[in-house]
Amino acid sequence: MPTEFDHYAANYQSLVHDPIRHRFAPGSAFFFERKWILLAAFLKRRGVRTENAAWLDAGCGQGELLRLGKPGFGHVAGCDVSSEMLSAARDLNVSVQPAPDRLPYPDGEFDLVTAVCVYHHVAADEMRLSLTREARRVLKPGGIFCIIEHNPFNPATQLIVRRIPVDKDARLLTPAVSRAVLVSGGFRVVESEFFLYLPERLYHRAPFVEAWMKKVPLGGQYAVFGEKPV
Repeated sequence: MPTEFDHYAANYQSLVHDPIRHRFAPGSAFFFERKWILLAAFLKRRGVRTENAAWLDAGCGQGELLRLGKPGFGHVAGCDVSSEMLSAARDLNVSVQPAPDRLPYPDGEFDLVTAVCVYHHVAADEMRLSLTREARRVLKPGGIFCIIEHNPFNPATQLIVRRIPVDKDARLLTPAVSRAVLVSGGFRVVESEFFLYLPERLYHRAPFVEAWMKKVPLGGQYAVFGEKPV
């Protein structure tokens, strides 16, 4: 059945345009770049050899984040409930999800699963829990699940989300709620951090500033990392 994002797919980039967002970073490239920098730094700290690892981006949309990380991984895959969004990711290994809380992969296939700005579109608490358990199912023992979400403590983020059509039904999660979702789904929370404090031009001049501030809960977005028990 067509999903809400099937209707957004053809004009997605124009629909996520907002004057505040545009002044922070024109277009969308920096926002995906920043997420990849965060993920790569975490995996390096964990000592993960990504060239031998498999990564699933659940709710991958048009595949922008996967393209950034693909060269460093042994295997990458993406899935989304919107077949129209995935039509822009035909250069990648992608599959349509049968439901928002179902992942079309066998047990224990991946070392890393990410869900980037997905959970605020999953309205029901029981469906969020089901999706988290699915992420746990498809991970190998010791694998990592990363949830990245908009930070509701950031006033600019709140304003942008209210004005962007694709987020009209969004229910933002606090970091505490995201950590609780991980725990309820059977994960051990190992790390969390805030990011997107600095606009693109300033970040590239002084990236160390965000490293200093990653525990201050005012960044535009945040990431929480959970480990599947061995």
